[in-house]
Amino acid sequence: MTVPKAPDTPLKPARLFGPEYRVATFGVLLVTTLIAFEGMSVGVVMPDVAKELDALDLYGLSFSAFLIASLFATVVAGLWSDRRGYAVPFLAGVLLFVTGMALAGAASSAVLFLVARAVQGLGAGTSVVALYVMIARVYPMEVRPKAFAAVSAAWVVPAMVGPAVAGFVGQQWGWRYVFFGIIPLVLPALAMLVPALRMGGSAEARPGDGPRSRPLAMTLAATAAAGGAGLLLHGVDRLHLQPALGAVETAAGLAALVYGLHRLLPPAALRFARGLPTTVLMRGFFSASFFGVNSFIPLALQEVKGFTASDAGIALTTGALGWSAGSYLQSRRTGQAHKRIRLGAALVMVSILICLLSALPGITGWVAVPAWIVAGFGMGFGMTTVSITALKQSPVNEQGANSAALSATDMLGSALSIGIGGALINLVGHAPDQIATGFVGIACLMAAVAFAATVLAGRTR
Repeated sequence: MTVPKAPDTPLKPARLFGPEYRVATFGVLLVTTLIAFEGMSVGVVMPDVAKELDALDLYGLSFSAFLIASLFATVVAGLWSDRRGYAVPFLAGVLLFVTGMALAGAASSAVLFLVARAVQGLGAGTSVVALYVMIARVYPMEVRPKAFAAVSAAWVVPAMVGPAVAGFVGQQWGWRYVFFGIIPLVLPALAMLVPALRMGGSAEARPGDGPRSRPLAMTLAATAAAGGAGLLLHGVDRLHLQPALGAVETAAGLAALVYGLHRLLPPAALRFARGLPTTVLMRGFFSASFFGVNSFIPLALQEVKGFTASDAGIALTTGALGWSAGSYLQSRRTGQAHKRIRLGAALVMVSILICLLSALPGITGWVAVPAWIVAGFGMGFGMTTVSITALKQSPVNEQGANSAALSATDMLGSALSIGIGGALINLVGHAPDQIATGFVGIACLMAAVAFAATVLAGRTR
């Protein structure tokens, strides 16, 4: 006879840092922190990299190469993880990331550094997607929200201290050690994740059945979008040197990019249809306007205003603080989402226009600091609302595909704006006063993008 369990027997709920998940959680957080630190730190030392490698003409492309490679890796790794489990793609992603860091630190030319950045992007994109799948497979349902919140929180510390630490390391030992210094920290993270990785067999594969879950079609779309974006940026950068060839490359790249996006994004997104299609695109508008300026702030402050790398990193740090505050306040607000999105975009637009003053003669470069606090606040307030709204508007069986679409527009928005900004700097020139002129032009262009977001925000309803 089976004795029934006493009804008052205490049931211990699963905990994120409980004995069964503690080591895996610390491993997930450490990997996320390392990837975040790299992302938040590179911008500070990029002026020094450009000087030593004589690569100022590739300043923008070095960021874009990382983002475009990440875009391709995000799509392919998501499909790979769905069908074969997350263990192999995660290990492959970490290996690529570490290899890219080593290649970047050892780069002896601009071309090698550009290749290293692309390898880093492949690794980071693959690792992050596999990490998210790992969380969904390893942790029980009631723990997953806390796990994803912890991953988001793991970006906060690198965002706050990463630029300052990278600036200090770059000044004391050189920019190469910013890349080399992260590599040894990957080993303990992998060791902590070994138990979770053993659970990542192909038996756990959960392939989707929607039109955006077909491996061949989505791989071709990702290839077209990533390759098209790269060709487009290369063509734009060559327009002033070889107008005919640059125009052909630009047109071909744009055609491939449009084809890829048509497959990757929700239907009618490129026509700004109301609701989900425009909501997904709004993520790209936010990223383009903010990061299109953010990536060039260290260059402008160091080359035009004579700031040190550490001082220039302060502006990026304050932007991260504003972002955290905006995200928190957004979570406490209720009401119509499209109004919050419009307010966030408007704050970014105004902040960009104020920030451009930091490059003008007779005005202190420190103007960028308060301006970028407000810009970060607008990003945290508006962009977080975009992500939440997109998931609310998504059918349950399309939440994965639409999450990937959000990432795609995010990366493409940043890659295109930074690449075009770099092309503008190359067109204007690399002398301090020319960089100042280029920065003002970049800021005006990105303010226009943010203004477009404020106008289109109503179509997210």
